[in-house]
Amino acid sequence: MIEFVLDGRSKVNTYVQLVRQVKQALRVGLLEPGDQLPKVREVAQSLAINPNTVLKAYRELELEGLAEGRPGRGTFVKGTLAGDSLANQAELRADLVAWLHRAQEAGLSEEDVIALVETTLRATLTGPAPQETV
Repeated sequence: MIEFVLDGRSKVNTYVQLVRQVKQALRVGLLEPGDQLPKVREVAQSLAINPNTVLKAYRELELEGLAEGRPGRGTFVKGTLAGDSLANQAELRADLVAWLHRAQEAGLSEEDVIALVETTLRATLTGPAPQETV
């Protein structure tokens, strides 16, 4: 089951953070169709937020066809975002964990790592292909 975490420093609305976390979990196979999302009341209490915020996130997921509410039972995953790349993710995750350990040893903070990843991702997706050095 997914465990939500909020970034209090983020300018992203709380309900959007919840939606994004569910979508990320669907992409990497942590959630699958049929899995139950945490109860609204439990999420609201654990994150100290208004239950309506959780309901809004769950409604958004329903509108996108990724979840469905079942009266008296809760909200369940209905769709998936996991693609063909899911089979390769375990090896890539292990590589990423090793890289993150190296980054930590090099003295990078969490914010440094995020900045490095985001700027590299943007440059890679929008710029020319990187040149290999020999």
